[in-house]
Amino acid sequence: MFISGLLTGFLYLASGVWLSFNLFNANIVQDKPNKNILLISFVALILHAIILFSTTITPDGLNPSFVNSFSLVSWLVVLLYLTAEFRKPVETLGTLIFPIAAIAVFLQLFWPHESTVASLSFKLQVHIFLSLLAYGLLAIAAVQSILLLIQTHYLKSRHPGGFIRSLPALQSMETLLFQIIKVGFVLLTFALLSGFIFLENIFAQHLLHKTVLSIIAWLLFAILLWGRGFFGWRGKKAIHFTLGGFAFLMLAYFGSKMVLEMILHRV
Repeated sequence: MFISGLLTGFLYLASGVWLSFNLFNANIVQDKPNKNILLISFVALILHAIILFSTTITPDGLNPSFVNSFSLVSWLVVLLYLTAEFRKPVETLGTLIFPIAAIAVFLQLFWPHESTVASLSFKLQVHIFLSLLAYGLLAIAAVQSILLLIQTHYLKSRHPGGFIRSLPALQSMETLLFQIIKVGFVLLTFALLSGFIFLENIFAQHLLHKTVLSIIAWLLFAILLWGRGFFGWRGKKAIHFTLGGFAFLMLAYFGSKMVLEMILHRV
C-alpha cells in the first residue's frame, strides 16, 4: 500500500501542478477540461479508493480515524469535482483540490491512526453518508470562494495575470458558488435532520460540540442564502459567510475528532 499511496499522492500533485501551469499560461478560458489531466486524476482517484478501502475496513471493524475521515472527504471532493468538470466551468478548483487530496493520502501513509468501531447501524450509515456529501460540496464551495476572493483582489488592483484571465467571469463564478452552496445546504439540512431522528441523544456530551458547531454552520449558510435572495448579497460578504460556515462545519467534525483522538486519546 505504501508504494501505491506514494504514486497516488504524486499523481494528485502532478494533476494540480499541470493544471496550474496551464491556467497561469492561458490566454483564454478553455471550454473543455484537459483530457490528460482528467486521466491522471481519475487514475489517482481509483488508487485512492483502494487505499481507503484497505485502511478503513479492517478485520476488527471500521477505522473512521481523523486521518482516514479526512482522506475520505478529500476523495469525495475529488469525485464531485471530476463529475462537475463535464457540466460546469470548475477546472480552476483543481489547483487547490488536488494538492489537498495529495496531503490527505500522504497523511494516511506517514501518520496512520487507529480508532476502530465494531459496526454501524444502517440509520447511522445514512446520516454519515449525507454528512459526507454535504461536507464535500461545501468544501468545493469554500475552494470556489477562495478563488473568487483572489479574482476580486486582482481585478480591483487592475493587475490580472494569466491565472485570473483563465477564470470565468466574476458573475459566473459567483453564480456557480451559490449553486454549489444551495445543494450543499440542502444536504446539510438532511444530514442534521437525520441526526435528530436517528441518533438517540444528539445533544449527549460526546456529541454536543459537533451538534452545536454544525447548527452554527447551518445558520451561517441559511443567512447567506437568505441575504442573497432578498438583498442580493455578493462579493466579500458572500465569501466571508461561506468560509465562516465551512470553518464551523470542519470544526464540528474534524476539529473535535482531532482533539479526541490525538490529544485525549479517545475514539
